[in-house]
Amino acid sequence: MTRKGSNFAGLSVAITTPFKDGEVDYDALRAQIEFQIEAGTVCLVPSGTTGESPTLSHEEHERVISAVVAAASGRAKVMAGTGSNSTAEALRLTKWAAKEGADAALLVAPYYNKPTQQGFYEHYKAVAEAVDIPICVYNIPGRAAKNIEPETIARLGEIPNITMVKEATGSLDQASQVLATTDLTLLSGDDSLTLPLMSVGGEGVISVVGNIVPKDMIALVDAFNASDAAKAREWHFKLFSLCRDMLGIATNPIPVKAALQMLGRDTGDLRLPMTPLDEQSQQKLRATLVAYGLL
Repeated sequence: MTRKGSNFAGLSVAITTPFKDGEVDYDALRAQIEFQIEAGTVCLVPSGTTGESPTLSHEEHERVISAVVAAASGRAKVMAGTGSNSTAEALRLTKWAAKEGADAALLVAPYYNKPTQQGFYEHYKAVAEAVDIPICVYNIPGRAAKNIEPETIARLGEIPNITMVKEATGSLDQASQVLATTDLTLLSGDDSLTLPLMSVGGEGVISVVGNIVPKDMIALVDAFNASDAAKAREWHFKLFSLCRDMLGIATNPIPVKAALQMLGRDTGDLRLPMTPLDEQSQQKLRATLVAYGLL
């Protein structure tokens, strides 16, 4: 079965938003985009969790989306993070992304206010019906405080331009039910679960570790797609410690920004309430990067 979002199969990277002296560093953002395009990344995902979207002003959020679309200039797809726990705000941001030429929008489940399943449905339906671009439903109960149940995702999948789900529940059962009951393209929302999710029908990943080693993540996906299970497992185990630490040492995107700083690719600046890694965590992260062969 060809799934309706399969043109987004492969590696998408949830890019960070570089900051310098408290402001968005657009030169560093453009450098990140060139790095990803050179690596062969299919899709750039700005202004998501990894992009510290909760701390971007409305104007910055829009400008970051516009800057990424302009810099990518058709060489890679752009799936703009436009989610909010306010349907009106999600609508406004998604309309902006569509107007600016984004190829799709990633909408995180409304967080904190914990809608009912019907509320989730109405939220996504309202946005999807207002724009023409494809929508990816981002299900991450660990941040949103509530799961979008598979039955609700199945209902959402009947809406024509809801074409993808970013699966970050950690449940292979949930992923399997979504794949069995919809024609949505499923993308992993956890780097370390990319191979397990692809084994049941997922088609790629929206990656954090791809900020650092996009070519390696592409190699894992390509090996699986070439039916080389041994090679895919080899990449899975090589990447595992790096994937684990990007999400495990501290809250994303604190570790990935620290890693980019160590690799000379970012200032590492964060916005409150995100704070830098302490010395012990920095040493652990540095050891992981050394063990991987990056330092």
